[in-house]
Amino acid sequence: MQDGIKQYDYLLAKLFLFVCIATGFVGMMIGVVLAFQLADPDLNYIAGEYSIFGRLRPLHTNVIIYGFTLSGIWAGWYYFGQRVLKITYHEHPFLRLVGLLHFLVYLIVLVLALYTLFNGITRSKEYAELPWIVNLLVVLTWVLWGTSLFGSMAVRKEKVIYISLWYFIATFTAISVLYIFNHLSVPTKLVTGFGSIWYSISMYAGTNDALIQWWWGHNAVAFVFTSGIIGLIYYFLPKESGQPVFSYKLTLFSFWSLMFVYIWAGGHHLIYSTVPDWVQSLGSVFSVVLILPSWGTAINMLLTMRGQWHLLKESPLIKFLVLASTWYMLATLEGPIQSIKSVNALAHFTDWIIGHVHDAALGWVAFTIIAGVYHMTPRLFGREIYSKKLIEVQFWIMTIGIVFYFSSMWTAGIVQGMMWRDITELGQLKYSFVDTVIRLKPFFILRGIGGLLYLVGFAMFIYNIIMSIVAAKEIQREPQYATPMAS
Repeated sequence: MQDGIKQYDYLLAKLFLFVCIATGFVGMMIGVVLAFQLADPDLNYIAGEYSIFGRLRPLHTNVIIYGFTLSGIWAGWYYFGQRVLKITYHEHPFLRLVGLLHFLVYLIVLVLALYTLFNGITRSKEYAELPWIVNLLVVLTWVLWGTSLFGSMAVRKEKVIYISLWYFIATFTAISVLYIFNHLSVPTKLVTGFGSIWYSISMYAGTNDALIQWWWGHNAVAFVFTSGIIGLIYYFLPKESGQPVFSYKLTLFSFWSLMFVYIWAGGHHLIYSTVPDWVQSLGSVFSVVLILPSWGTAINMLLTMRGQWHLLKESPLIKFLVLASTWYMLATLEGPIQSIKSVNALAHFTDWIIGHVHDAALGWVAFTIIAGVYHMTPRLFGREIYSKKLIEVQFWIMTIGIVFYFSSMWTAGIVQGMMWRDITELGQLKYSFVDTVIRLKPFFILRGIGGLLYLVGFAMFIYNIIMSIVAAKEIQREPQYATPMAS
């Protein structure tokens, strides 16, 4: 395939793309199992201790966040980083070597994560379950990506650093600080001589531990699910539509306000807890303010389509990217609403929160990555997409799956919250916890069906990508904009 300008080194992008697809399927499959386990608890015991909810749930979250999402972001970086900086790894073999080390260490982390979490070895912290030994390798993985990121910028031939790379820099910087501080631990085996080499205790305790944990926990979402994915969509939507980004000024406003506001929002996870009330209020206020930069980004993306809305009919990838932006708007309105103290009193610990997380993960994150993979595949492998019709069917199946998922979880969450708050004339709780679980079973079944539909759509996506690589028609010249695909 002739590029028309220069040949790029796509090996690293291909490797991360394959990991992205594999971890996406594994993570979503585990999620479907978990959904049906809530509807039928007997499914917890289909494989003994290894299939119980407590073992699988950390696997699900870690594989989706640190497997599917991060590898999708890194596939995007190694694909378009060379392009927007006007370099190639052929010219800079050291950067290629750093990238290969990045991939190899990352692969080791994934294997160790699967082993430890499957065996119940965990720090018991949300999004921070991995043992201290694995955390050291995570830090090394991150340092190698940073070396690739900043090393590539140091030798760039393009003076301007493109918007997407702003968000990648933000992701790297914020996660570096937050991850290290939250994961500071004392390995029990090394200090006391007792226990397993895997185990450690946190450097913090009590309320301080909760504060540090949710400073990290919420911003893991902020700087992986949000800034990293914004970096992807700011490249793939303009490229796929052939349109420039709508407003550079709106980009500046959205970026800097998002960076300032998001870092303070984690306190909304600790409303009505033992942390100081001013921290809770700060988290609530900044969460509500977060609507402005989030919607600024989404509106900037949607207005990039001005004059090209006919592409919604013609390009299934535009459908994915436009709906991803729409889900981003929904999720970043819903989250701040749930952070308001009076709403949080009803919503916290309910399935409405689960619905909110999956609005973002299924609609915003996964749709953006899927569109990005479809865009990259012909350019990486020199073949058109195998089937446009299959993408259309996949899109609608997955969209219906999301609707089933979020509608069932929203309803279930509100029912839960109302039942937990309902009291008799004597001031006693009207319903026991078991009463709420029984009432929610139909919603759990709908949730499982929605997840299953989404998984079927993802399996169609994998099939289409594999067939594109091995059986689709070769393309003679890399397309500049719209992705070539067979009907």
